[in-house]
Amino acid sequence: MTTRVRVQSCAFGPLRVEYDDAVLAPRPWTLVQSAHAARFLGSAPSGPIVEVHCGAGHIGQATAAWTGRPLVQLDDAAACCAWSAHNARANGVASTVVRADVSAAPLRDGSCALVLADPPYVPSAETTRYSEDPLHAIDGGYDGLDGIRSCLPFAARVLRPGGALVLQVRGRAQAARVVGLVDDTNHGLRVVDVVEASPTRAVVELVRC
Repeated sequence: MTTRVRVQSCAFGPLRVEYDDAVLAPRPWTLVQSAHAARFLGSAPSGPIVEVHCGAGHIGQATAAWTGRPLVQLDDAAACCAWSAHNARANGVASTVVRADVSAAPLRDGSCALVLADPPYVPSAETTRYSEDPLHAIDGGYDGLDGIRSCLPFAARVLRPGGALVLQVRGRAQAARVVGLVDDTNHGLRVVDVVEASPTRAVVELVRC
């Protein structure tokens, strides 16, 4: 028997986004991340936006639509890349979508103004609480920080001095863990802001020194 794929759509800031069950459904609160990134880009260095773990593509594409910056979107899941490319075309956003792991992203060092990162951040032992979500999109390893750990050195490598990483995390408690990771690893990033949307939803801004 053939399984029917359920295609859905939603409004997301300036976009109309389509997606199916193979990707994480867009969360309305994540428009906070797009808006925060767009404000930063008003006075940021030259260079493109890069979004890693892009999913359906909405967060990076909303930022690009508001700012006119060129956009590169990365994900290691084929379904995410397909939906991201589809949504970019449907919304008239110029985006280069690349299927790649963060550690192997084909980007030149020191070339980007902004990195948007939406990594999986749920500890592996808690993922069964979110059975409707694709596992690859939410499983952040034993402590929920595996995806974040890979994003920090990537952002430090590709950002221009004065550029920023705008990182989605699991609330203020996980944001505090990010501060600890930055202090421990000395990647040349500095936490400058934490925007808390709820106890389990927050955005961290880190600037490249």
